[in-house]
Amino acid sequence: MNARPKKSFGQHFLHDRRYIERIVSAVAPRAEDFVVEIGPGEGALTLPLLTAAGKLTAIELDTDLIPGLQARAASVGELHIIHADVLKVDFTAMAHSHGAPRLRIAGNLPYYISSPILFHCVEHAAAIQDMHFMLQKEVVDRMAAEPGSKVYGRLSVMLQLACRVEPLFNVPPEAFRPPPKVESAVVRLLPLEPHELHDARPEHVYAVVKAAFGQRRKTLANALKQLLDSDAIRRADVDPKARAETLAPADFVRLAKVYGSL
Repeated sequence: MNARPKKSFGQHFLHDRRYIERIVSAVAPRAEDFVVEIGPGEGALTLPLLTAAGKLTAIELDTDLIPGLQARAASVGELHIIHADVLKVDFTAMAHSHGAPRLRIAGNLPYYISSPILFHCVEHAAAIQDMHFMLQKEVVDRMAAEPGSKVYGRLSVMLQLACRVEPLFNVPPEAFRPPPKVESAVVRLLPLEPHELHDARPEHVYAVVKAAFGQRRKTLANALKQLLDSDAIRRADVDPKARAETLAPADFVRLAKVYGSL
């Protein structure tokens, strides 16, 4: 018996086998992997991932879905379900408590909360090997956008400073029940290795990026005036008359370092 999707949880259940197989193929889980699925829903991805890996940890907020998931998985593999809000799950502690080198995370993310989930995962990127997410295509476009693009913004910068972003393929509305009003896309996120990461303080980067994109049409001199004056912006080798959407992620790191030195 299929569950009725709940609007309050932003549920759209994937049912098209072709796209399920493509996602599982992209993840390519192995028996030695610690695989974590966010929002398993009815188990469309859960069971194929479990078949490949033999064991799986799933994080599900909707208690009504858990008994069905457990029943379907009983003959497939070892499924451990955590009933929780994913934003409250400590992925770093999870990896350490299981002796896992790093987690492999996958999921069909609810559209209404996808950005907070992405930022939460980035906070634990050191404990994550890779992430494969299905999201609204518009969000994936923003994640992978380059400077100068109309959709380049805070999400683009913050994710690209922590991960390599690889859009994989699009998924049409009819692949879901109920069909969403937008197209979806699958994306792979590969956390950067320690030597690839910037050395600015995360809170300073966050403050600068948030302020810069908070008023997109303004020059940096105006958008950042509460944090940096024009001379300070120049010390970061950035033009105070430039706008945020023209700056590369590395430019924001230099601005954050100057901000931290004041």
